[in-house]
Amino acid sequence: MTSLTRQCMRMLALAALFAVVAGTADAQQVVKIGLLATLEGPFAAGGQDGMRGAELAVKQRNGVVAGKKIEIIKASSDAKPDVAVNATRKLVEQDKVDIMVGPLSGSEGIAVKNYSKSQPGTTFINGSSGAQATTLQDPSPNFFRFNTEGAQWMVGLGEYALKTKGYKKMALIAEDYAFPYSQVQGFMTEYCKAGGHVTHKAWVPLGGKDYSSVIAKLPGDVDALLVVLGGSDAVNFLTQYEQAGGNKPMVGGSITVDQTVLNFKGKRRESLLGTPSAGPIADSYDAPEWKKFVADYKANFKDGFPSPSLFAYVYYINMKAALDGLDAVKGDLSGGQAKYREALKNLKLQTPTGVVTLDENRQAIGTTFVTEVAAGADGVYYNKVVKVVPNVNQRLGMSKADFDKVGLGSRDVPNCP
Repeated sequence: MTSLTRQCMRMLALAALFAVVAGTADAQQVVKIGLLATLEGPFAAGGQDGMRGAELAVKQRNGVVAGKKIEIIKASSDAKPDVAVNATRKLVEQDKVDIMVGPLSGSEGIAVKNYSKSQPGTTFINGSSGAQATTLQDPSPNFFRFNTEGAQWMVGLGEYALKTKGYKKMALIAEDYAFPYSQVQGFMTEYCKAGGHVTHKAWVPLGGKDYSSVIAKLPGDVDALLVVLGGSDAVNFLTQYEQAGGNKPMVGGSITVDQTVLNFKGKRRESLLGTPSAGPIADSYDAPEWKKFVADYKANFKDGFPSPSLFAYVYYINMKAALDGLDAVKGDLSGGQAKYREALKNLKLQTPTGVVTLDENRQAIGTTFVTEVAAGADGVYYNKVVKVVPNVNQRLGMSKADFDKVGLGSRDVPNCP
């Protein structure tokens, strides 16, 4: 081998080494975040808006945290737990994301939480799923939820329905899965304790199209209906209830009169005026942080809603938490992400509706808004604030012993016939 050949080989080896080092350095300057939302099925509109909210949190930082570029890899589910887990598995095991944000729906959240236990090297942060059991029952050490959940979202609404609206007897129609169970638990625990009665429960499949038989069985001797349906399910029910001549006032679940539903067209839409509901946001909230969030949303998404939906807001705060945690550790995800998770646990997250902290199960403690549907001068429907309930925890202000007496929401819990 000539000296020239040896020199060329040394130069090639050095070039290869530099390429590896440079590639490693580039990789270290990128944080990959998987983003999962429901883009098919009854919650497709909510999933699209959830994506907008998550993207807004990244845009507000110009796509960079602690000098590291944020790369978002998106995936879709359809509100089915197995589909959500399969999509998450691809993001984690094939795409090698560092952090997961998602999913959208309640039963999906429970399934992804369970999957997270098999992936200790990845940190999972919720999207908008709101089932109680995700964090209250058998929590995962690497799953965090910076949004309050379905039961927390209903605090204050039970008393308001009974004492302010005068609805002493109600019938229920709700989707038959984990999130509505939580919503109904949050409402009925308070409503029943105050002296109200729910005399009829109708649990319907997610993604239902025909509600005629359910509507026909609704009792006529109730003061109002508690409707816990979302997305196209809510629109289909409202349309068919109108066509059947239904005229009972309603109390809505958190996503029943959300922006994803208020923007549908039809006569029944007018009867939603005055409908009380509750949740983690109120369109008319007057805080400057909320107004800035709404302005940023509108400026960035011309195809969005007149006001950010609940899904946009919740995905926004969970993605913001992911980025704020990265900032706190200067982008350091070494050591099995231990420093990062410790920062998340101790984070006092500044959100458009106030400060959010986490409990021992990495579950949010935050604000709930009791609202009523109103119409603006421009004819746009929105949820106006009627009551603000701060610092709502997952046991709804009860001691553990008292909460355990009620139990997790289910088809039969609570019950006050």
